Amino acid sequence: MASSSPSHSYLTHLPLHPSHQGDSEKRVEDDESRVPIHIVTAASQLPVEFLEPSPQSKLVIGFDCEGVDLCRKGTLCVMQLAFPDAVYLVDAIEGGEELIIACKPALESNYITKVIHDCKRDSEALYFQFGVKLNNVVDTQIAYSLIEEQEGRKRLRDDYISFVGLLADPRYCGKSYDEKEEVRVLLRQDPKFWRHRPLSEQMVRAAADDVRFLLYIYHQMMEKLNERSLWYLAVRGVLYCRCFCLNSNNFADWPSLPPIPVDNLNADGSDPKEEILSVLDIPQGKMGLVIGKRGATILSIKQSCNAEILTGGPKGPPDKVFIIGPVKEVRKAEAMIRGRILDI
Repeated sequence: MASSSPSHSYLTHLPLHPSHQGDSEKRVEDDESRVPIHIVTAASQLPVEFLEPSPQSKLVIGFDCEGVDLCRKGTLCVMQLAFPDAVYLVDAIEGGEELIIACKPALESNYITKVIHDCKRDSEALYFQFGVKLNNVVDTQIAYSLIEEQEGRKRLRDDYISFVGLLADPRYCGKSYDEKEEVRVLLRQDPKFWRHRPLSEQMVRAAADDVRFLLYIYHQMMEKLNERSLWYLAVRGVLYCRCFCLNSNNFADWPSLPPIPVDNLNADGSDPKEEILSVLDIPQGKMGLVIGKRGATILSIKQSCNAEILTGGPKGPPDKVFIIGPVKEVRKAEAMIRGRILDI
């Protein structure tokens, strides 16, 4: 098999575990350790404790995927895994389906926590291209919103923080990520950027940069999240992973949702609310009525409901709306969307 990268080795910096100094705005400066970046084309190059998940050796890793038009119909090209002592770039182009399938037990395991920023499209690509049901994620995009809400800063459910914005926030990292824009420019110029082999140094650096801060951010967030928010984080992580992964059995073969807790989480006097994912079929040609001119209609619905409302967009699936939130708010959003469809 051809080598997927130049023969020389790579190193990157991983921020050290944040100290418990009570510093509310900790910046990542020089407190970083140098770790190797391994380019993986065969499962034997991955740690055994990753390939063979076990309750005796639970792991927390940073996780991300890169690809060409990353979704059900695109191509997953690289899967990044950040461990405390190394970053692994799993080359799906050189290693093929066999390599990704070897990672399937870990990606579906409850014993390995995958820290990721916005898991929806990554989960979709893994499911439709390799049959992997991504499980046990900590989505830093969800965690950020929960902390904002917990600390009294109200946001719309889908008022997302970008990964660049999260890195720049001094409460979590305080690090600029100018290189991300350089990669975006390259992707616009060459949409098949991530398919090229051998992996260039720029590709290796960009892939590693997308995961090397995630464990640091994870520890910062875990110190802030209360028990109630941690439950919502787990629930929404499951629903985000399912979001674009439509199947015929209503996700019966997917990991189940965490049960509603019965005590200790209602400090504000209200019980935790069950949250669900609803998928609405939109009649052909009617999506414009749901979205409205410049998105005005769907924005109005979002502002009226405490629920996240997503469309497939250019990547699909087309003619469907995905709603995530408390049951009552989801039903309200459904009714408003159906009303717009019938509005002639």
